[in-house]
Amino acid sequence: MEKKKILCVGLVCLDIINVVDKYPEEDTDTRCLSQRWQRGGNASNCCTVLSLLGASSAFMGSLAPGPVAENLPDVTVEDFSRIELGQFSWIHWEGRNAEEQVKMIQQVGIYNSTLPQPQKITVSVEIEKTREMLNQLFPHGDLVFVSKDVARHLGFLSAEAAVRGLYSRVKPGAVLICAWAEKGADALGPDGLILHSDAFPPETLVDTLGAGDTFNAAVIFTLSNGGSLQEALSFGCQVAGRKCGFHGYDGIAGKFDN
Repeated sequence: MEKKKILCVGLVCLDIINVVDKYPEEDTDTRCLSQRWQRGGNASNCCTVLSLLGASSAFMGSLAPGPVAENLPDVTVEDFSRIELGQFSWIHWEGRNAEEQVKMIQQVGIYNSTLPQPQKITVSVEIEKTREMLNQLFPHGDLVFVSKDVARHLGFLSAEAAVRGLYSRVKPGAVLICAWAEKGADALGPDGLILHSDAFPPETLVDTLGAGDTFNAAVIFTLSNGGSLQEALSFGCQVAGRKCGFHGYDGIAGKFDN
């Protein structure tokens, strides 16, 4: 029997990365040492990392026929209603057009209501941007990722404070996770216990673009394969740390310390 896929719903975009010898000072010219174009976007990056880790993943979002495009529309509930939900075990939403995304998640809820627990689709959401409209996603995920930027915007000064202070916003039984860059990440589940993982920084910091997406993907990968929340948190920090040690994502695959 073919293993079900993990679907990521959100953005694919073009990232243009300029490499310089030091961080530019304001109002100065800096020579660019090199430039690269790569596919980006939170949901797209999450799919990339899931695939590199060995998961069967799928992406849902707007694509363009040319190399560069503007004003691509976000996925609507009408778009989402056309997919066959039975092929997925997990669906992850990158917080964007939240009102439409809530309706999509409600469709999954209706679908899940007809199934026994082992066959239900797990729903995760990422609240990364400090846009007030995205906060309505908090009560709709079985797993909720809240970013450091959002946590600080809401008045929290650490990952632990954020998961404690924001847990009342998630639905009963959900898990809330907040990653805090070099400080690692914290999680809080229905048992009320705070879990923590330290960061795993590379020997040389090279490229942090997409590190958050890498963390999310590694957490989802671990949990979707039956791992514990502590294992998922630690693996997420470990994979994200490795990713920061090179450009892009191709070096993610490989063995990790247990």
